Amino acid sequence: MHRIALLAVPPVTAAELSIPEMALGLAQVDGRPCYEVVPCTAQAGTDVGTGPLQIVLRHGLEVLEAADSVLVVGAGGREEADPELLGALREAAAGGKRIASVCGSVFVLAQAGLLDGRRATTYWTYAAELRRRFPRVTVLPDVLYLQDGPVVTSAGLAAALDLCLHIVRTDFGTAVANDVARLVLAAPLRSGEQTQLIAEPVPVRPGISLADTREWALQRLHEPLTLADLARHHSSSVRTVIRRFQAETGQTPLQWLLDQRMDRARELLETTDLALDQVAQRSGIGSVDSLRRHLVRRSGLTPSAYRAAFGRTDHVRWAAGRGGPGHVRPGIA
Repeated sequence: MHRIALLAVPPVTAAELSIPEMALGLAQVDGRPCYEVVPCTAQAGTDVGTGPLQIVLRHGLEVLEAADSVLVVGAGGREEADPELLGALREAAAGGKRIASVCGSVFVLAQAGLLDGRRATTYWTYAAELRRRFPRVTVLPDVLYLQDGPVVTSAGLAAALDLCLHIVRTDFGTAVANDVARLVLAAPLRSGEQTQLIAEPVPVRPGISLADTREWALQRLHEPLTLADLARHHSSSVRTVIRRFQAETGQTPLQWLLDQRMDRARELLETTDLALDQVAQRSGIGSVDSLRRHLVRRSGLTPSAYRAAFGRTDHVRWAAGRGGPGHVRPGIA
């Protein structure tokens, strides 16, 4: 079982603690939990909540020693974090643990020096400050989340769910992450490269949404869909389809199609014994070379290596602790 220290930097909201605990806690393989999530804080037994809500955490920084990953939440250390906490994070990173942050807690990672020379993101209103205060960090303000080596950073609170699904997908594969997404009624995959700022998250008039067209496309990923095909189904122009896709998803139609096809390909690799050329064809990727190129870029693994690590019939799929599939650390998803 992969152990995650959920490190609160007070004051924190209940949602900052409950979203990771819920999402990661729902991940299972063969009915067995994938994660043990242990909330902790620098000063155990103190109230870390915000406003009238009292949240008392029993565990302190000792939890980090036994953890495989550390997920930091809360912007309480944005100006000046606890030196003991920073030291514990540095020690955890030096020990090879994955370190992740949500929203403003990225400042804690930056103060610990864990983002020097790396790419990172945060909630868009904090991006300019992060870039100004920490010039050695390459700040990408427009993405939901990203992974640079063993460090993962994400945008605001809603992106915490995307971050958790990315972690599950990285550790246990697309099929398990999709199971979690279905349980929490979330989109199974929002690419980390998707923009934070979606112009029109709700259509302004009935009948103009591309939801039906996206659903239509999902049933035909194996076909060579074009912009003209999407426009024809939506009964509009190609220009309108491009504009609506960017407004509703934050992506171009072709970017969205590639994400969905790669998600389908990963699930086929995990859950079937299909030959690689069949996986490429059924997912709409086309060729084995294209499948290999896109998968390596997104996960750091070739199709064969990905199947060996995440195939549901493989006993290493459930290997726990250090060295198991939970420690496959690809780059940005």
